[in-house]
Formats: sequence, C-alpha cells, structure tokens
Amino acid sequence: MPVRKDAEIIEPKGRLGVLLVGLGAVSTTFIAGVEAVKKGIGQPVGSLTQMGTIRLGKRTDNRVPLIKEFVPLAKLEDLVFGAWDIFEDSAYEAAMHAGVLEKDLLLQLKTPLQKIKPMKAVFDQNYVKRLSGTNVKTGPNKFKLAEQLIDEIAEWKRNCSTPMAPCRSRRGTGFARARP
Repeated sequence: MPVRKDAEIIEPKGRLGVLLVGLGAVSTTFIAGVEAVKKGIGQPVGSLTQMGTIRLGKRTDNRVPLIKEFVPLAKLEDLVFGAWDIFEDSAYEAAMHAGVLEKDLLLQLKTPLQKIKPMKAVFDQNYVKRLSGTNVKTGPNKFKLAEQLIDEIAEWKRNCSTPMAPCRSRRGTGFARARP
C-alpha cells in the first residue's frame, strides 16, 4: 500500500504502554535494558529506534540521520511497562532467577524493576503439562478469560494515561510506571 503524500506524522504525547506476555528472561532483559539506558549506565545496543539510521536521498548525498532524530518517536522515559505471568515474581526477582543479566547491573536497577509485578495470566495446563503457576486468572471458559484481559487492558490504559500517576489496577495486580 503506497504512503499518502499528505500524511502527517504527529508528535507523540504522553506515555507509551508496553504490555508483555510473560515476565521471564526475554521480557526482563528488555525492561532492564531500557531502564539501564534511562539511568545512563547502558547503551541501546540493538535498538533500531535509538541507534539506527535512515538514508535520505542518494548514497552520494551523505544524509543519514538517526531514526529517532528523523521521526518523532516516544522517548524511553515515556515507556510504561506491564506484564502477565503465571508466577508472582516482580521483574527484578524474575531477572535474578533467569540469570541472564549480571547481578551488579540488576542491583543498580532494583527499584524500577521491583515496581513491575505481573498481572494474573491466562493459562491452561492442558497445553503446557510441565509448568504450573499460582498467578493465574480463573473463569468458566476462554471467552470469559478473554473478556477479563480486555477489561484489564482498558483499565491499564486509563490508569497509565496520566503523566505521573502510577499504573495500578483496582484488583491489586501490578502495573508500574516507567518513571520513578
């Protein structure tokens, strides 16, 4: 589909919610990486939006700005994380258990990572026989579980729209804003 010539790219405003399915090694590494960059103790290596460039015009024009300088993107400071997981461990505890990141780094990121506690997950042990968890939604059928997710996402979005309000659910599940 061709891009319209009159398309307007709007400057991002407010926070950008990032909801993750699972709070294991991959998710916690992603969150810890963002938090490390925000604290100035890491580089966004591998991030297309933060380190990638875009070529404008011909190669000989030598115009290659960073993507983040060319397109208005949300700032890392505006990212808000939430997750679902079958275990109740915070992002900090899950990252320590996963053992992917250095403990010294995790200790420096302990405060923001501890604020991210997973919401109850939709989980059916019929599909995963060798795994069980206690942080699991209950409902009479999959449709009702899907409705719970839809409601939870809507509530999360409402609660995270205020710039400095913590993202919390009235059900006591964990939402955490990215800013301290």
